[in-house]
Amino acid sequence: MRAKISYVVTAAVLVVYFVLVGSRGVMLIQSGTVITVTFGVAVLILPVIGVWFLWKNTQFVRRANALAAELDAEGGLPVDELRRTPGGRIDRDSADEVFARRKAETEAAPEDWRSWFRLAVAYHDARDTPRARKAMQRAIALHDGRTVDA
Repeated sequence: MRAKISYVVTAAVLVVYFVLVGSRGVMLIQSGTVITVTFGVAVLILPVIGVWFLWKNTQFVRRANALAAELDAEGGLPVDELRRTPGGRIDRDSADEVFARRKAETEAAPEDWRSWFRLAVAYHDARDTPRARKAMQRAIALHDGRTVDA
């Protein structure tokens, strides 16, 4: 729940920032000189890119959460079997063991979105965020029935 609240607060702060930056861009454009119009257009590009990025990221999170809910309803969410250090961090060797099992499961069933979801969780536990995101994107695509490149 704390992650959702943090995400919403961060998104809200970003939207406020985009509005402020966008209003400055409009003000520069309204000044009417060649330089201020040029700067105004350049300033407006940043909020547009930011809003697009925020939208795409929010869609990704919503889809991943929907898959988690569906997998939970089926009883297929991965069980947290990882050993932890006294400080609460995941033990690297434990994460590697679980990752090896998840990878083998995914290689055995490459068209099963459930195995890709569990592999994404294993990547995340191993602190490999880029691969975790790609694996989750693949799980989402397979769940939605879209074709996926290897």
